[in-house]
Formats: sequence, structure tokens, C-alpha cells
Amino acid sequence: MEDKKLYTLLVYSENLAGILNQITAVFTRRQVNIESLNVSASSIVGIHKYTITAWSDEDQITKITRQIEKKIDVVKALFYTDDELFIRETVLYKLATDVVLGNPEISRTIRRHEATITEVNPTYVIVMKNGRTEEILSLYRVLDDFGCVLQYTRSGRIAVTRSTQEEVTDYLEKRKSGKV
Repeated sequence: MEDKKLYTLLVYSENLAGILNQITAVFTRRQVNIESLNVSASSIVGIHKYTITAWSDEDQITKITRQIEKKIDVVKALFYTDDELFIRETVLYKLATDVVLGNPEISRTIRRHEATITEVNPTYVIVMKNGRTEEILSLYRVLDDFGCVLQYTRSGRIAVTRSTQEEVTDYLEKRKSGKV
């Protein structure tokens, strides 16, 4: 893993059945594990955005990106490193109510980490946090040390480029004018 880096692929396609399977099959054939995957509508009408993270080297991620882009319903595929993107995740922590109520430091820790308690009942407390992966893992480690974590789940990474518009927008405009 020393020569591998975490890359984020942004793949744009029409919203058709079977595209996700075609995209993930490229990773499977190259024996690259997908770390996270998020699919949603993009800022472009009729185009969906797949945000995929994977550990790889640049040569391999370049090949994967090219193979994905060859799929007929894929409009564009691009890969990025973390410094080229604005990245966030959402996490839910389910904590034992009796432990949380018995230790006021847990509530202070939750506030210090800018997380929100969204539900409290006699059995569990739900805490939600939005942020970078490192922040989410940091809070998890602290809560786990308190011995109060019952469940924990993270969303897939969501990301936007640091440029003013989606890079695929330029590509689509060039394609429309016949320059691609």
C-alpha cells in the first residue's frame, strides 16, 4: 500500500439501469477495491454523478478511468486527489443512553467535535456529524474509548471540484458544438 494513494473518481452518466454494474465491473476486473461509492443527480439535468473512492497508483487509476469512460452511457470520468476536491461525509453514531448520561464528558466531546445529538430515548442516543473523514474517525475513536458506541455508519464520500463549475459542463458544451 506504500505506493498507493486514495483517489476519488467522478463519473458522469445518463441515469440508466445497469450503468453502476458496468462501472464497478471495471474495478473488479482490475482487482481494485472500492472504498466508498455515492450516486446522485448532478447539477446538470439528466446526468447522474458517481463519486467513487479507491486506493490505487496513478497508472492504474488512469487505466480504470479510461475504461469507464469508454462505456457508451458514460459522459465523462475524471480522477482526483483529495487536495483537488471539497470533500464531506455524514456519519451516524448510535450510543448507549445509560453510558452517555452517566458521563458528562461524552456530551462535551460531541459538542467539541461539532456533532449533533438528533435523538435521545431510554435505550440509545443518535449523534450525527458532517465533515472530513479524519474528523469523523477522530470522534469515533474518542466515543469508542468511552465504551458507548452501539452502532456506527458512514455515508459514501460526496465531493465537488474546487473549480467554479463541473468540469463535465465544458466537455458537454464542446460536444454539443461538435468540437469533441
